[in-house]
Order: sequence, then structure tokens, then C-alpha cells
Amino acid sequence: MTCPAAASGALLVIGDVATDVVARHGSALAHGTDTAAEIRTLPGGAGANAACWAAHSGCADVRLLGRVGADAASWHAVHLRRAGVRPLLVPDDEAQTATVVALVDAHAERTFLTDSGAALRISPADWSPALLDGVGRLHLSGYLFFAPPSRELAVLALADARERGVPVSVDPASAGFMVTLGVDRFLAAATGADVLLPNADEARLLTGIPDVADAAAKLSRQVPLAVVTLGADGAVVAESGAVTARVPPVPAKAVDSTGAGDAFTGAFLAALLAGADPAAAGHEGCRAGALAVTLRGGRPPGRPDGTC
Repeated sequence: MTCPAAASGALLVIGDVATDVVARHGSALAHGTDTAAEIRTLPGGAGANAACWAAHSGCADVRLLGRVGADAASWHAVHLRRAGVRPLLVPDDEAQTATVVALVDAHAERTFLTDSGAALRISPADWSPALLDGVGRLHLSGYLFFAPPSRELAVLALADARERGVPVSVDPASAGFMVTLGVDRFLAAATGADVLLPNADEARLLTGIPDVADAAAKLSRQVPLAVVTLGADGAVVAESGAVTARVPPVPAKAVDSTGAGDAFTGAFLAALLAGADPAAAGHEGCRAGALAVTLRGGRPPGRPDGTC
């Protein structure tokens, strides 16, 4: 991996920090009895994962604002620092850190059981416009939009970023949670974002259009740049109502698809921040996603050797 050119400003991510319990099972789950599995407890969370992948991709100044249970704050902060991310963690004395049980089958596909815990208790009280000082891009994890206090924070941070001329990206994060919230409410809360980064299922849900390229084009009429990730099929880039690039996949032998979308997001944003065009940034995202599926859990293996 080569280090990108010097970035213009930091990347600030606001999002979820979670403790992942990843269970890889080679056979179908046996209802009502035991299923053998390899189980690991790892740091995770879509926002935190994306931040770590941005740092791994060469972004020298990555900051993460998130809310965690007070008892696990130090553990998560240590892991973030090791990944090259500056943790801006708000400890919560009343709720535990978000916990995700990831069931990963023999085909590397994952199913999540999610207890959002402290993550979605983040609120405007945890925000200050001063957090945008020195920031070149703001990224909002879509999970923020699924609870009233965190959604209020996301809308406020987005407005403050726009006032400062800081571009904002949003990862819709969860088709399941979006169904509960409602597409119209999600899109209204994300109004003003510059980049939308859904996967194929989320793009279809947001538009009602089955073809992902057409869905991407429609989304890019609402947000200037829409990039739809397609897993093993690469990604589609759409700008101002038209598909402008189809990014080919990078071959990989998948072990665990947990965090692959977060890897794409982090690498894509690091590349944009370093001056890449959307298609080139998409290639970087696909490269990171391909690496992510060969690893257990949602985080990169560590910062690359050398300095950027």
C-alpha cells in the first residue's frame, strides 16, 4: 500500500464504538442445542471501524467522537490509539458500551444481534463546534440516525460543518434499522450531506429502485455524490444524477465479511481527503474491503509500516 499525498485537514468521525463478539460457525445453527464455533471478543462499531481503516489507509489525523460505557472506555481508547485514531470518547455511567454479536457462517456472511447501549445515547450535550477545528471532512455513521438524541447530534454536527464549509459523508449503516425509522425521516435528517455511502440493499431501500446503478443515480440527485458498495462486485459511483464510474472488485478469499463496508468507507474517505477523485477513491475502498474480508473482525491489522 502506498501512502496518499498530504491530506488537507483531519477526518472527524462521529459514530458508534462497540464490543464485538464474533462467532464463526462452519455448519448451520442447530436450534435448541449446541453449534461449535470459534468465538472472539474484539473492538468494533461501524464508526470506529471506519476511523481505523482511514488511519490504516494513510490518513494522518483521524479523530473519533463516540459514547461508551465508563467501564470499557479505557480498553476501547487503547485499541483506537494503537490503530492511529485519536479517541474523543464520552464515558457513560448509566449504560454499557454497545455490544454486537456477529454470527459468521461458512460463506463469510454475517448476521448481527445489536445492543446499541451507550452508542446511541450520544447527544448534542456531547458536541461542540470547536470539534471541527482543523477538520477537512466530517463522517457520520448512519447508526446515529436511529435514536432521537444521537439523531439530534448528527443533524446539529452536519449543520455546523456546512456552516464552516466542511464536507460531510453519511453511511446509512443498516437497512433493518432504516425500515423502523422510515426512509423519509432518514433522508430528511441527512439533508445537506455531500456524500452518501450505502450498500446495495440500503440503496434499493432508500430509492425503491431494484437496479443498483439506477438507485445510485437517483441518490446522487439528492446528495452530490453517491457511492454504492456491491460487496464482491465492487462499487458504483454516481454524481449529480448519473453513474460516472463502475469500480471493479479486488479478488479476495473471504473469511469474515464483518466490517468490509466500514473498510471501504474509511479508505474511500482517506483517499478523498488526500485529493483523489471519486473513482480513484472507490478503487482504494475496494482494495481495503478486499483486505477486510480476509481478517477476523472489523478492524485493520495495524498501521502500515512507514510514515505518511
